[in-house]
Parts: sequence; structure tokens; C-alpha cells
Amino acid sequence: MTSKSLSSALPYRIGYGEDAHRLARGLPLILGGVPIPHAEQGAVAHSDGDAVLHAVADALLSGLALGDIGHYFPDTAAEYKEMDSRIILDRALMLVRARGYAPVNVALVVTLDRPKLGPLRAEIAQTVAGLLDLPATEVGVSFKTSEGLAPDHVQTRVTVLLGRTRD
Repeated sequence: MTSKSLSSALPYRIGYGEDAHRLARGLPLILGGVPIPHAEQGAVAHSDGDAVLHAVADALLSGLALGDIGHYFPDTAAEYKEMDSRIILDRALMLVRARGYAPVNVALVVTLDRPKLGPLRAEIAQTVAGLLDLPATEVGVSFKTSEGLAPDHVQTRVTVLLGRTRD
């Protein structure tokens, strides 16, 4: 069996995605499709800067070696300025499904010093799950701080398990 036929026969694939944005005052902060109340700073970005949805989209794409969101939505293109990141995620999901896979499980970690996100864990998990057509129990959400190393920064890391939906 060649590596190409082995790859296409795999019942599961794992994807990894990461995204980070500098934070600045006067901008909204959106994570996992959820506006973060009481955030003193928001993401500096070409789109809406949702680091969670960007990392999830990259994880979906990487699981099938489809590149990254910068390939599909370059930050040099005016038409993507202030784009809702749900559109980015939807496009990545469409590409994955077109190749006969779908997300099975997602684990994400957000690093942000302020505000504390714990009270929003269930809402972020539910929103991401809804966008991926998964039960919320299949979206693990963890929060970390940078311990003061990057107070003007948000970063998200995501792993996703993709399952084969057809032969």
C-alpha cells in the first residue's frame, strides 16, 4: 500500500492549529464567537480577530494538509477586512467535509491574562460546538494566563480529531 492510499484510508486524522493577536484598547474581544464582556483590550487583526475560531479553522485544515487560513483569507485582501471569523471557520469546515471528514472532538486552550474567562467556558464550548455541529461535550475548553509574560496578547492552541464520514 502506498502512503497516498494509506492516508486516504485512515479513519481518523488529527489537526493542530494556533493563532495569536496583539491586544489594544478600544477594540472588541471575541473568542469562540462569544463577545467578551469587560475586556479592556481587543484583538488587533485584519478580520474580527477571533483567535479561537482562527485556531480551530487552522486545525481543521491541517488535519487534511489543506494549508492554513492565511492561504484562503490573506490579510492583504481588502474584502476580508473585519470579516466575521465564523465565515472563516465555515469555509474550513466545508473543505474538510468535501474530503469526507468531519470533526469528532476539539480541545482548545486560550492564553489570556485579563479578563478571566472561566465564567464563559460553557458558552464558548457551546458556541464552538454549534458551529461544528458537535455536542458541547466534545469541545474541551481550557484557560491559562501568560503569568505576566504577554499581558497585551491572546493566543489559542487547538487540536481536533477528524473522523472519516465516507469511503
